[in-house]
Amino acid sequence: MKRIVLALALAVATALAPLPLAAQGHSHEKGRNGGQVTDAGSYHVEAVAKGNTLTVYLNDHDTDKPIATAGFKGLAILVVGGKTQRVTLAPTGQNALTGRADAALPASIKGAVQITNARNSTVQAKF
Repeated sequence: MKRIVLALALAVATALAPLPLAAQGHSHEKGRNGGQVTDAGSYHVEAVAKGNTLTVYLNDHDTDKPIATAGFKGLAILVVGGKTQRVTLAPTGQNALTGRADAALPASIKGAVQITNARNSTVQAKF
């Protein structure tokens, strides 16, 4: 009887394991600017790293239209070469936040980007 209960519990756990990942939103292969894309709150967040510059583009999650970033701010906390790098992000262009890192960033970043909008509401994008 114990084996049946254990086998049933294992089967249920295996079946439910992917659900938390699916509930976190979806990620895309590449964004329209060639960067990594993930969801954060009501935004599609695209991170593009080139040299020491990190640019984060924001689009509406539902309509995919650009979000004006005037009054926004951000902070990226990234792992680069096994060390933590903080990049302060400020509005640039129509729907972007940009900042410069102390060292060159890899094209595929690892870490989190915290975005605070003009109403002081914060979301976090994980890459």
